[in-house]
Amino acid sequence: MEFPISKDLIEEQGIYFLFFDRAGYGESDPHPSRTVKSEAYDIQELADKLKIGPKFYVIGISLGAYSVYSCLKYIPHRLAGAVLVVPFVSYWWTKVPQDILSEAFKLMPEKDQWTYRVARYFPWLLYWWLTQKLFPSLSIISERSALCSDRDLVILKKKLENPSPCMKKARQQGDHECLHRDMMAGFATWEFDPTELANPFGEGVGSVHMWQGAEDRIVPREVNQYISKKLPWIKYHELSGYGHLLHAEEQKCEDIIKALLVEG
Repeated sequence: MEFPISKDLIEEQGIYFLFFDRAGYGESDPHPSRTVKSEAYDIQELADKLKIGPKFYVIGISLGAYSVYSCLKYIPHRLAGAVLVVPFVSYWWTKVPQDILSEAFKLMPEKDQWTYRVARYFPWLLYWWLTQKLFPSLSIISERSALCSDRDLVILKKKLENPSPCMKKARQQGDHECLHRDMMAGFATWEFDPTELANPFGEGVGSVHMWQGAEDRIVPREVNQYISKKLPWIKYHELSGYGHLLHAEEQKCEDIIKALLVEG
């Protein structure tokens, strides 16, 4: 994951960034039975092994944001703050009104809707579904540009012209062990609903932020808007003119960090 920040800001705030390979990504072992819950304890164990302290900040982007929801639920006492950037939504959360979820689901291309249903109801078929050649099954893999905003297309063009070697390494164990299993965990039945989360910083020390692009076509903003209204302690930032790749721009990433560390 790229998260561009200037060296000046890193030194000014004394930031230590820890990027790690979650299960099945990069050099981390696959975890076929991983769940939303197991993500929090993986993060906690890593923090303890590396001795980074009793409290730390977590940032989750897109599909990886379900790890942050996991931390807010299962290890809130370990958090100094948290950020959800263009965060993943499940269309099967139980406390978000069905009409909001249904309308958001309809915004997705039909092939994506079918893929999400397979991940939800028939996870054992997902590998076949996403690797068969009879028809395209997921826009973000087969035709990513179809879900890009105008600003996303400019960013994507730059990425394709200067591909990061890290991205190929991230998926070196195959898409099934990383991307597919992420979808299976994300769309599975959770033990909690995001709208039921308690404020981990009720005493005012620490904060939770959510950043959403108004033009995001991969994660419908309506669901995240509802969650932020139900949980007013989440500081919601919606950026006009930005899509799903807002985290690829240095200025936006610096805004995200400053809101978390400086403004609180």
